[in-house]
Amino acid sequence: MEVQETRVQTDRVLTIPNILSMARLLGVPLFLWLILRPEFGGPQSDGWALLVLALSGVSDYLDGKLARRWNQVSSLGRLLDPAADRLYILSTLVGLTWREILPVWLTAVLLARELVLLVMVGILRRHGYPPPQVNYLGKAATFNLMYAFPLLLLSDGSGWLASLAAIFGWAFAGWGTTLYWWAGVLYVVQVRRLVRADAMAG
Repeated sequence: MEVQETRVQTDRVLTIPNILSMARLLGVPLFLWLILRPEFGGPQSDGWALLVLALSGVSDYLDGKLARRWNQVSSLGRLLDPAADRLYILSTLVGLTWREILPVWLTAVLLARELVLLVMVGILRRHGYPPPQVNYLGKAATFNLMYAFPLLLLSDGSGWLASLAAIFGWAFAGWGTTLYWWAGVLYVVQVRRLVRADAMAG
């Protein structure tokens, strides 16, 4: 089921939550550059990459909380927040797969879900509906994946800390991938219901 926002939405652009979301988006190329520096002969910058990822997680929490508390839920914010989530997941998948920390099959599974959702968005637009709102399950999936990726990046080393990070990182990755696809299936079911209702109304 979708999250139903009962608060009044605003069309304002320059709100604190939207500025936080924009800052998260600007952090995506920086994060990808930091994580891929060793692959192009540069120094390893995993610590800085983890810091950017951690700050993005903090801002993700704050933008939603502040938007609701200050009644600054906006149409732009509804687009920026999931866009930032997906771009961080995509950039992390690219970086970790390039460095062979993530297996190709896991990246393919996660990207396939994004492809399914993209098709659903196209179907919704054809029927005059906006993109689906983020549901609680989708947020939980993103939460798990955003914990999994930095832990897996931290596991790319030696010692007890790397071993511990690998255990928890793969646990979060397993749960996140499962919830990610579960949320995707719910989106498909919702789109199917809307399309069927349109067909019956027509």
